[in-house]
Amino acid sequence: MKRQLPGLLGWLLLVFAAAAIGGLASSSAGPFYQQLVRPDWAPPGWLFAPVWSILYLLMGLAAWLVWRGPGFRGARIALALFLVQLAANALWTWLFFAWQKGALAFGEILVLWALILATVIAFWRVRPLAGALLLPYLAWVSFACALSYSIWQMNPRLLG
Repeated sequence: MKRQLPGLLGWLLLVFAAAAIGGLASSSAGPFYQQLVRPDWAPPGWLFAPVWSILYLLMGLAAWLVWRGPGFRGARIALALFLVQLAANALWTWLFFAWQKGALAFGEILVLWALILATVIAFWRVRPLAGALLLPYLAWVSFACALSYSIWQMNPRLLG
């Protein structure tokens, strides 16, 4: 029981560190996002930070639930998948906002989606609640795939 709170804090710190790495790439994303031609169904820029904050919190809780059961050794594949998708998550922001590579960002978000799905399945096998906690993340990234593709297609000069 003594290791549960430090473990939870560690997983939350890890996911929010990934968020910060992505956040560095999007620190000046507001003006760039505003100049992009976006589909009518695109959310306003201010919505992304609160949605992602909630998703990162759920991701950290899910990883902690998997880790606290069998530990890293007992859930090695599930937690390794989680770490890989977390890195892919941070990379997308760099590809799209910092480097403005629409095609690469779209291809990478498809890989991210597949990694998240694999992580959901792996987490579900260890602890169903942990897999369920990742479902809003999978749903949001599904939406983000469509949005990323649409924005890329609508902005070939800016995201070429």
